[in-house]
Amino acid sequence: MKRIFIAYGHNNTKDCFNAAIRDTFIEESLKQGNEIDLVNLFEEKEQLPFYDSNVNPPPSVVLDYRERLEKADVMFLIGPCHNLRFNAMLENWIDWVLHPKWFFSYKFMLPGNKYFKNYGYPVPGAMKGKLGLVSITYGGPMVAYSKFSLFDNIPFRRLKKAVFMLGGMKAKYIRFYSVLPTMTQDVFDKHMGRVRKLAKSL
Repeated sequence: MKRIFIAYGHNNTKDCFNAAIRDTFIEESLKQGNEIDLVNLFEEKEQLPFYDSNVNPPPSVVLDYRERLEKADVMFLIGPCHNLRFNAMLENWIDWVLHPKWFFSYKFMLPGNKYFKNYGYPVPGAMKGKLGLVSITYGGPMVAYSKFSLFDNIPFRRLKKAVFMLGGMKAKYIRFYSVLPTMTQDVFDKHMGRVRKLAKSL
């Protein structure tokens, strides 16, 4: 049995494609005997302010999220791609919650050295060794993003390389293209099949 923390970052929490991903994943995960801790970010009673590094200690809700994550084996981020990144709600959550020194800290290799005093490496914190899942939906077809070469991977690659790795987390991702109202039932069912497969793989 695994405990899975889900941060759902779409403004439509009821009947959109992202909500279907969330609900299908939860349904299949419960069948597998896993436990779900779900946060619908747009419906939280206490909303996070825009990230401000000068606020220390952070808002109490941030500490609550971290406490819940410490009890989890898996963190699953679900949201749409906006301008080659997650939307502002989910990115703001990441900035607040996955932050030093709880998520990682820096160890300086040559402290006091005149030329390399800031050179060092990250030391994973509370989420070390845990699994980070990412679900990203794109409004357009894959070919539209291929114009940017590897840019279609930017949201996940940035999270994997610049966030998850700092915290010592493993990473898996699932992407969906052409998420439009005209999607046929057959295509929708195939996408949900991929979501179920992801849930079973845990």
